[in-house]
Amino acid sequence: MTQVTNTVRFVLDGQIVEAQGKRRTTTVLDYLREQMHRTGTKEGCAEGDCGACVVMVGELNAAGTGVDYVATNACIQLLPSLDGKSVKTVESLKNADGTLHPVQAEMVKCHGSQCGFCTPGIVMSLVNLVQVLPTPNRQQITDALSGNLCRCTGYKPIIESATQACAKPEALKLNDSADVPLLKQIQRASVPTLSLDGDIIVQPVVRTKKGNEFVSPATLTEVADYLVKHPTTTLLAGSTEIGLQVNKQFARPEHIMYLGNVKELRQVTETESLWRIGAAVSLTQVEALMAQAYPDFAEVLRRFGSPPIRSTATLAGNIANGSPIGDSMPCLLALGASLVLRRGDKTRHVLLENFYTGMKKNVLASGEFIEAVELRKPVAGQVFRAHKVSKRFEQDISATCAAISYRLEAGKLKGVKLAYNGLSPFPARAPQLEAVLEGKAPADVQAAELDAVIAASFTARDGLRATWAYRALVARNLVLEFIEEQTKEVA
Repeated sequence: MTQVTNTVRFVLDGQIVEAQGKRRTTTVLDYLREQMHRTGTKEGCAEGDCGACVVMVGELNAAGTGVDYVATNACIQLLPSLDGKSVKTVESLKNADGTLHPVQAEMVKCHGSQCGFCTPGIVMSLVNLVQVLPTPNRQQITDALSGNLCRCTGYKPIIESATQACAKPEALKLNDSADVPLLKQIQRASVPTLSLDGDIIVQPVVRTKKGNEFVSPATLTEVADYLVKHPTTTLLAGSTEIGLQVNKQFARPEHIMYLGNVKELRQVTETESLWRIGAAVSLTQVEALMAQAYPDFAEVLRRFGSPPIRSTATLAGNIANGSPIGDSMPCLLALGASLVLRRGDKTRHVLLENFYTGMKKNVLASGEFIEAVELRKPVAGQVFRAHKVSKRFEQDISATCAAISYRLEAGKLKGVKLAYNGLSPFPARAPQLEAVLEGKAPADVQAAELDAVIAASFTARDGLRATWAYRALVARNLVLEFIEEQTKEVA
């Protein structure tokens, strides 16, 4: 492996691109358009919502024989995070003989484009889908398109285009054979760099004249060491929050650490009773993990955002961000999740319900970070329900999301854990409501009693997403909905 300092190196269509002298906060979209003249990738919203900027970002597979891709919103990804990876844009799809990729060809035949602004992003989302699912069903196609907004064509011909393209699955796979040896050539070091004194040196991908850095460590030890030395470092995983700060608030953090290359943080380990989910595990992976065990949790994650968002965003990032309307936290709170926090070589366990101390405030000490999320597996007799209410069903900010876990013993609710977002300055359990439910038969729970406890438990606040009257009503109705099935069973 060769090392080029202060240079971001990635593979684009069989060539190594060396991006030198660029800002640490340059987005992938801006670099592709302004430096590589790949203008098929468009900027629509600059916040990861519209999908006009979707590209495919690839890494060597575990065997080192091919490339694994994820669809990514180029507008919110920072260029240095591409170091050691590969990129495919809509221009990459043209075959050597000049013919179009089947998805592109069918978009033409089925009249799947009008103004054409959104078309490249739609094509890239579909091409990414068929790399792993060459014969997707309609639901899988529509889910893949859930992050692509089209204002003039309508989705029927677009979906038809995808269906027709998949009639010849053998032609859908991209030929990335030329990229594999180049990715091996530029892959990042997997062990720390040590000084002559044996101290860890985290080599920056980009360093400015002022000493500001973008670092991309490969090991957990490097992460911990760097954060002790630079405790105000901004941690970067999916960039779904930081990308907005860069684009909308022109944020320029002094130190940025990308966690996407830390193997330990990208792993899920398990015992008989729990999962240990690394801080850099994507929401897509967590969704797949929860699909059988906690299907309501998986559905909340599916509605969290589009595939390009879910493929990069992380569970730990959602928790650390601490938004009052964070969607994953009610589910985790109801399931009694705990966090593994690390500073230097020391770790501690903190229940998620004890993590937040106020709006966007938590118990993390200086230089401390979330290493993993620990979540217990379901046990016999456990009931878990969750639902998110929002103005738009897909990919919208919550009015509120509620989750509950309980057992039914001798017809009574036991072990009740109930949590919400959107009702308080941070996602939290509702102990007074839990007390009302505990030990009661589902049929004995009264709406008026729930209303009274909700009024006494929370401060009434109207917000941009919903009035307090609406949120309070939804909070009560979701509880009734969650236990209604048990009422029917008892009856």
